[in-house]
Amino acid sequence: MRTVIQRVTEANVTINNEKVANIATGLLILVGIEDADTNEDITWLTNKIANLRIFNDEDGVMNKSLLDINGEAIVVSQFTLHASTKKGSRPSYIKASKPDFAIPMYEKFVKEFELKLDKKVQTGQFGADMKVALLNDGPVTIVIDTKDKK
Repeated sequence: MRTVIQRVTEANVTINNEKVANIATGLLILVGIEDADTNEDITWLTNKIANLRIFNDEDGVMNKSLLDINGEAIVVSQFTLHASTKKGSRPSYIKASKPDFAIPMYEKFVKEFELKLDKKVQTGQFGADMKVALLNDGPVTIVIDTKDKK
């Protein structure tokens, strides 16, 4: 499971000219799923993201987590995170899971993240053509891959 986590002061997702998700201070989380991903990956990753200290404390030091600031989150599925650009100019997405595996894993990720935060997490729509807008705060952008655990 590969994620791109962006600290934002605002973010939203629009599908067919309709805003389906909208947050203020928090995280925009892009999630790519591959067949090797497990429930253990979900548990490790949701815990890591919820407790990641990337928000400023009173001294302007990144020392607070999403939980600490009671921030919001949007989770968006993004199979292109598993793009391989090793050969040629057209990326290959062979490592990205097909919907029959990816959708349940994505839904489990969202539900487990909601339990960690004790609040509703907004989402995009799996497989939809989405327009994602954000105001990256910092900018702070972090990539986490559960296969590397770093």
